[in-house]
Amino acid sequence: MKRFLCIFLVMMLALSLLTGCQEDKTVEAVDIRIGGLKGPTSMGLVNLMDSSEKGEASNRYTLTVSGSADEVTPKLLKGELDIVAVPANLAAVLYNNTEGKIKLLAINTLGVQYIVEKGNTVQSFADLKGKTIYATGKGSTPEYNLRYLLKENGIDPDKDVTIEWKSEPTEIVALFSQSSEGVAFMPQPYVTVAQGKIEGLRVALDLNSAWDELNNGSMMVTGVLVVRSDFAETYPDQINEFLKEYKKSTELANSNVAETATLVEKYNIVTAAVAEKAIPYCNITYIDGEEMKTALEGYLNVLYTQNPKSVGGKLPDDDIYFK
Repeated sequence: MKRFLCIFLVMMLALSLLTGCQEDKTVEAVDIRIGGLKGPTSMGLVNLMDSSEKGEASNRYTLTVSGSADEVTPKLLKGELDIVAVPANLAAVLYNNTEGKIKLLAINTLGVQYIVEKGNTVQSFADLKGKTIYATGKGSTPEYNLRYLLKENGIDPDKDVTIEWKSEPTEIVALFSQSSEGVAFMPQPYVTVAQGKIEGLRVALDLNSAWDELNNGSMMVTGVLVVRSDFAETYPDQINEFLKEYKKSTELANSNVAETATLVEKYNIVTAAVAEKAIPYCNITYIDGEEMKTALEGYLNVLYTQNPKSVGGKLPDDDIYFK
């Protein structure tokens, strides 16, 4: 009897210690300020923001949506934002230029770029030969992506086509509105916006699918989430909680499009009508860990071989990844 009682007391003590450890692991909620851009990279965040407003999230989140990365990155580096959604190459540039003051959290958007046509002559890359392509994104990843895919499909971007660069998609919309035909290189959700204004505008080539078909060991990565290194070091558990909730938010964006579209408008990204049509083509995702590393290293290497400056002069080392 005494032996049984002793074993029972030991078990109860072990259970109490285990319970105590679990209670100690409770993560304290903190304020996390997030910055995003008006486009797909922010669309995956809106369900999480909604949960935060309802008091259902593990931390207290706020979202600031800006028109360009030039607006959010200074705020990140000054400590006015904690996490931002930025183009994939910009993450590498920031890491290299700040000597490691940012960490990569996850890939949040894959390819969102398309070849669109007012007409019906382009069915493959070969059909682009001799044509003028109106495009946006000169000097940044859209240009590198387009030139790479043209070359890989046997098209010399300097000789076989004429790429006419415009400062923003609205210029292309205005141009096509006055023309009976034309070919353009545009991202979502602007493709959907343009289709609502230009009769007969169709998607001719999906560049994300074209990239995957190359089977080059990488993915076309549009957007990623980065965090200030000092913030991540101070609040690693809170960052992990954020990532769990963010993953659910991206899944909801893809599975509950109508409700997500309403939230996209609420956070002043694009209108709900545009978002509902565009989300299925925005390739909103959540990729972290080794899969992120493999995909991103391959993509950044493609950019680096075209222009080292596009990734900050050198490929980032493994310390860029949040662990």
